[in-house]
Amino acid sequence: MLSRIVGGVKPGLALNVKSPWSLAKYTQPFATVGGNTPRVPPAPPKTRATAVSHDRATFTIRDGPVFSGKSFGAAANISGEAVFTTSLVGYPESLTDPSYRGQILVFTQPLIGNYGIPSAARDENGLLRHFESPNLQAAGVVVADVAEQYSHWTAVKSLGDWCAEEGVPAVSGVDTRAIVTYLREQGSSLARITIGEEYDADQDEAFVDPEQINLVRKVSTKAPFHVSSGTGDFHVAVVDCGVKENILRSLVSRGASVTAFPYDYPIHKVAHHFDGVFISNGPGDPTHCQDTVYHLRRLMESSQIPIMGICLGHQLLALAAGARTIKLKYGNRAHNIPALDLTTGRCHITSQNHGYAVETSSLPPDWKEYFINLNDSSNEGIVHTSRPIFGTQFHPEARGGPLDSSYLFDTYLESVSRYKKSQAIFQPERENRPSPLLVDLLAKERVGVVPTTGMENLMRMGEAGEEAARAARAA
Repeated sequence: MLSRIVGGVKPGLALNVKSPWSLAKYTQPFATVGGNTPRVPPAPPKTRATAVSHDRATFTIRDGPVFSGKSFGAAANISGEAVFTTSLVGYPESLTDPSYRGQILVFTQPLIGNYGIPSAARDENGLLRHFESPNLQAAGVVVADVAEQYSHWTAVKSLGDWCAEEGVPAVSGVDTRAIVTYLREQGSSLARITIGEEYDADQDEAFVDPEQINLVRKVSTKAPFHVSSGTGDFHVAVVDCGVKENILRSLVSRGASVTAFPYDYPIHKVAHHFDGVFISNGPGDPTHCQDTVYHLRRLMESSQIPIMGICLGHQLLALAAGARTIKLKYGNRAHNIPALDLTTGRCHITSQNHGYAVETSSLPPDWKEYFINLNDSSNEGIVHTSRPIFGTQFHPEARGGPLDSSYLFDTYLESVSRYKKSQAIFQPERENRPSPLLVDLLAKERVGVVPTTGMENLMRMGEAGEEAARAARAA
């Protein structure tokens, strides 16, 4: 059904079709908006918020050290994968990045929270100005010292107040240097945050491994949504694996209207109605997304459409091409990681957030390495040798900076423009601009995404979500 309304409105259009992957599966009430209207955010969660807790807090690494500190967030006990970031700024953007779903984020910067938390204001396209998603995504926060008093012209609340409102526990007063040293030596580890309780060694058996959960299912939209661009006539399909707001902004601001699809949507069936396909970032192990990999493989077999992937999207692109991915010892999470462009010899300082990487030696002959990490020599990008398809492990859109590699969006949209012109030669009547009906029908915000509530609840939601998805497909 979506394929019939992308190019224009048909008389007597019926929405109740039988295809299991039709728009009827993702049916939404008709909106009362038209054109490039602001996106409407979902209702905020009502059951997660707690009062700010200042109780004793314990950060426990499984089979490792125990750190005692003080709580400054929600009064909640959670489990997740402990990872660290060396970013000096940008904690609101990092904590709302869907790629951090299920992880306890340890900041190496000694003082966090000094410029507070900004408002959830939206720009002219309805995209969040200061956050990468509507909710705090990390399962927990660990810092050496938190600023309870903040000062910044955009701030409306403290980091502690925000964590409490979002139901996310946070710990301060611990030696983050010792934590990071342990994680670098032992690798990313399972951990727990316990508020107001003494450490109990018997609870080690209660650690939940997020690698066993399809986290992408939690952060991906459950129905297509649309963001219009008022500056161009491109139309790009985004495979939403946990897309960051600034990725959408980077496309829309360059003249590409965006229609985002659930991560497991068979994109190859509708790609011919778009000018390009984009695969977003997201959390967790890429091998959980086998449906996405299959659909991307079918897409590359059946279409010459330009494709770009970022972070998890880059890994999924590699898997679809026949390559393999590996888990890194402790990953790369920072705003200052050097990546070398092998086609030009230029080095770019990049923003990164990933625990997996593409195994370069497994790339097929028609693919080559595009970027490499100058710190650990891991893969940072791949490119097809003859087609407009490439992916980067780092984030060229980098909210919080740096923007050295933002030109890659221009590179991608140049290939989109060439493809659009070539298609116009062979199909003069082809029209891929979104129809008014599409703009009116689809949501303007990701649909049905449940905020993070700790790994124990994620496991239960994962089981319930998979059952619901199976029931929907059966229907």
